[in-house]
Amino acid sequence: MKVLLLKEPRESESEADPYLQELSSCGHTASLIPVLSFRFVSLDELSERLFEPERFGGLIFSSPRAVEAVKSCLDSQKHRHSESGFLLFQIKMKNVGMATIVDLGLSPLGEDTGTADALIFRNTSPLFFPCGSIKREVLPTALRNNHVPLETLTVYQTSEHPDLQKNITEYFTQQVSSVAFFSPSGVRFCLDLVKRLSGSQLEKIKFASIGPTTADALRSHGLTVSCCAEKPTAKHLAAAITHALHT
Repeated sequence: MKVLLLKEPRESESEADPYLQELSSCGHTASLIPVLSFRFVSLDELSERLFEPERFGGLIFSSPRAVEAVKSCLDSQKHRHSESGFLLFQIKMKNVGMATIVDLGLSPLGEDTGTADALIFRNTSPLFFPCGSIKREVLPTALRNNHVPLETLTVYQTSEHPDLQKNITEYFTQQVSSVAFFSPSGVRFCLDLVKRLSGSQLEKIKFASIGPTTADALRSHGLTVSCCAEKPTAKHLAAAITHALHT
């Protein structure tokens, strides 16, 4: 069955995107269409924060793009890293359902929580949260309610991918069995287009979500969510879609 994944490819030199692999192993033909476009901002300010570890009790990541921004700053400041004797690895890490943090050589806490509101911890020093321009207030609100100080910095701007409408329109010339969404931003930028292109077939399509937050976004637009991954991984999403398509 044909499955559309509304996400950007995540490929390495040695293997294809894990979501394509998992869905293929389940007997499906999956395709990827990038929904979002990103642009890094405030990298100079981010570099300054990263080299002031005494200010913070921890570093929070909730997206792969924030990890990329930090990695870019560290790569461009290698001489400073050496001179200062500062090791970013000394900072405790917290993250929400994200594997790419290993690119920094760090061991995160909370990677299996999956949602921001499940990531609650105590801290006396402020936590540093590099984030995107479109972020939900669940995590900041939860931390504030638990009296955990937080300092945020927008390190990337999010917008609609320039080829989104063209790519989705071309894809919907064929029969689509399932469409998977990976973020509330993805829902915001392309759900109306997906609804229009689906036409009378809309009720037959199984709509899938990578997690409960994205599922809530779909439901808020009046869509029935056929399945939600138990955990935000390729394996769990493929299993959820396969089950939904056979029930």
